[in-house]
Amino acid sequence: MKSLEDLKKMRELALKKVEMREGGKDYRVVVGMATCGIAAGARPVLNKLVEETAEKDYNCVVTQTGCIGMCVYEPIVEVYGKDGSHTTYVHVDADKAVKILEEHVGKGKVVEEYTVDSVRAREV
Repeated sequence: MKSLEDLKKMRELALKKVEMREGGKDYRVVVGMATCGIAAGARPVLNKLVEETAEKDYNCVVTQTGCIGMCVYEPIVEVYGKDGSHTTYVHVDADKAVKILEEHVGKGKVVEEYTVDSVRAREV
């Protein structure tokens, strides 16, 4: 940093990053990134969610969390709405992540076939 202008640029960049994680968006998309999630492939899912959100300007923040507690269903993505809604998607890969953004975040339609309840019902 050599000038006040450099400091201002650093501040703007930091604020942008915070807004992407915590900003006043309609949805918060959370990826389980504990050891179990990472081992199951959560890192490419998180990367795809971040890339798509930035590229297509979805109305959401993307963040990560630790263990969600359902290791057998990893990678797990949870979508929280401003209205208090909460949907848990399981066995998510990069392609499913894109569909979740397009349908749930983009159109407000839950992708039922990827939800934990749908997967559990098929297991019975």
